[in-house]
Amino acid sequence: MPPLPRDYYGFFGFDRKLAIDSAALQKRFYELSRQWHPDRFGRKSAEEQEMALEATSILNDGYRTLKDPVKRAEYLLTQDGFPIAEQRGKDVPPELLEEVFELNMMLEEVKSGDESARPQLEQSRQHFLGLREGVDRELLREFQRHDESVEASPTSKQALQEIRGLLNRRRYIENLIRDVERALNPVTPSRPAPG
Repeated sequence: MPPLPRDYYGFFGFDRKLAIDSAALQKRFYELSRQWHPDRFGRKSAEEQEMALEATSILNDGYRTLKDPVKRAEYLLTQDGFPIAEQRGKDVPPELLEEVFELNMMLEEVKSGDESARPQLEQSRQHFLGLREGVDRELLREFQRHDESVEASPTSKQALQEIRGLLNRRRYIENLIRDVERALNPVTPSRPAPG
């Protein structure tokens, strides 16, 4: 048996593009699921059974990655030598610096028990959700630009750099949304039932 493709695009038989038809992806997932289901390999050699398990693992991981546009972009960037950076101070979008400073002050107020900052936090949450939607729209435009220029290497590389910047910005905004939501909806530890 030939070795299994490790690349998710190759495994699914798709071109290395950022726009994927979700219905075609799901259809291909079901086809490959039937083809590689471990139950079909019960009477095969140990090597073939192992390959079926490996294929199922690649299939499931690949499907989870390719069906999500952000995960798909991060995967493609990493595969093409553009790893997604961890958040660093220099990655803070400059236009958000003042807002982040104010947000941190509001978060501290709420943590210390001052509930007066809650309405402002909710406004910040809505603002950051809007920013994330804007980044998502920009990402879709860059995905299209990448896919159109996939044959022309320099333009494709430029598009990948733009996408990486947008993904880092999105991740930063995502972290802000998470921090605000945690402050607005704190998880209280459950108490043991009275004995």
